[in-house]
Amino acid sequence: MSALRKKFGDDYQVVTTSSSGSGFNQPPPEKKKKRQRFVDKNGRCNVQHGNLGGETSRYLSDLFTTLVDLKWRWNLFIFILTYTVAWLFMASMWWLIAYIRGDLNKAHNDKYTPCVANVYNFPSAFLFFIETEATIGYGYRYITDKCPEGIILFLFQSILGSIVDAFLIGCMFIKMSQPKKRAETLMFSEHAAISMRDGKLTLMFRVGNLRNSHMVSAQIRCKLLKSRQTPEGEFLPLDQLELDVGFSTGADQLFLVSPLTICHVIDTKSPFYDLSQRSMQTEQFEIVVILEGIVETTGMTCQARTSYTEDEVLWGHRFFPVISLEEGFFKVDYSQFHATFEVPTPPYSVKEQEEALLLSSPLMAPSLCNSGEKNSSLDCLETLEDNDSTTKLPTKLQKITGRDGLPKKLLRMSSTASEMTYSFGDLPMKLQRISSVPGVSDDKQAGKASKISSEPISKSVADLPPKLQRLAGGGGGRMDGHLPPKLRKMNSDRFT
Repeated sequence: MSALRKKFGDDYQVVTTSSSGSGFNQPPPEKKKKRQRFVDKNGRCNVQHGNLGGETSRYLSDLFTTLVDLKWRWNLFIFILTYTVAWLFMASMWWLIAYIRGDLNKAHNDKYTPCVANVYNFPSAFLFFIETEATIGYGYRYITDKCPEGIILFLFQSILGSIVDAFLIGCMFIKMSQPKKRAETLMFSEHAAISMRDGKLTLMFRVGNLRNSHMVSAQIRCKLLKSRQTPEGEFLPLDQLELDVGFSTGADQLFLVSPLTICHVIDTKSPFYDLSQRSMQTEQFEIVVILEGIVETTGMTCQARTSYTEDEVLWGHRFFPVISLEEGFFKVDYSQFHATFEVPTPPYSVKEQEEALLLSSPLMAPSLCNSGEKNSSLDCLETLEDNDSTTKLPTKLQKITGRDGLPKKLLRMSSTASEMTYSFGDLPMKLQRISSVPGVSDDKQAGKASKISSEPISKSVADLPPKLQRLAGGGGGRMDGHLPPKLRKMNSDRFT
């Protein structure tokens, strides 16, 4: 344990997920009620077809596939029964010919030529058929040329025997050569894990190949089975959604020589975008994993399946490394194939993390105005005012400063000036004057700025009533003479 902590840090805790329970003194997990699975851990689908009615005849139209899909005990029963019935039927036909011709009573007469020599009863007729069908040919029982019906029956026997052999032996060969048993040497981890990888929340599980022979063109796919209800009110039981495991990057094409960790990045396109550690305790879903490839030794396509339910997905875990470098080769330790260890992982969903990041960012307001391509300056200005200035004012002032009553044309005209004020408001006064008119020299710009700034002041003072003009001390002057000392000091500090 000290070596593991030294390797992975003190914050990491190794947790074994193997069924043996041997390992690291973890408390026994709470027993939950066994949930009905759509796909078992061994890949078997828990689906039964019922109320087929007249559709059962479709199985007989494809009799060969039906026989191959049957279980082994039924295949062996049909194999033995078919041969037994065929042999008894053909032996009965040979015995019937001998009985009709009277060969059974004259079998020991040397001057009489029977249809089949040395056939005295049904057992001898059965032995003759077996010797003929299996091409043993002992030479004691044989067909003669005095029996045309026997020749016709012999031709029918040969054709029927070839058909039965081709059908049953071919069925047994296909069933024995099926790559289903090859799928048993393809391993999946008992649990899936969710943790951070490359700065992104990622769903991970592990696959491995126990044989030295490779899986050619191995490809992996993932399906999320989850019941949902559409906005129109339609209920979709076990709706299938695709989980991206690297289709765009080619990561779904596997070179399965050593165990690989398959990753699904949880982003805005993922069905797990709003999945958090807390919500996972109430969610019900099943992740079906399908691994396909061509068996190198036989050239047949093999498919292995498994599934993970919500209680088999470990939040904040990572898989234990199983590959080590030895002298001249890489060693895979399959005893740690299912083992995981805990890692620091935020318990929030990706959606919650992105919303928290946007809310905590100091550049949120400018980024909102610059991010949208089709956002007008008026919309940005309204957003800034709503988020920054209006929320800080009292209720009465918010109503006074509200712009709902202004015409739209006036709002659009004022939006340009407001944007310039917002963009230059954080600069010093000199830089604001300089940057207000780009391409003009400093001297001309300063003179022009003083000229422009003096004109509105004189105009605004001239428009005042006479009493207020006297208080202002004439046009263009600052109204400092009649202000209290505290306000006069604040005003002087502002202009300096």
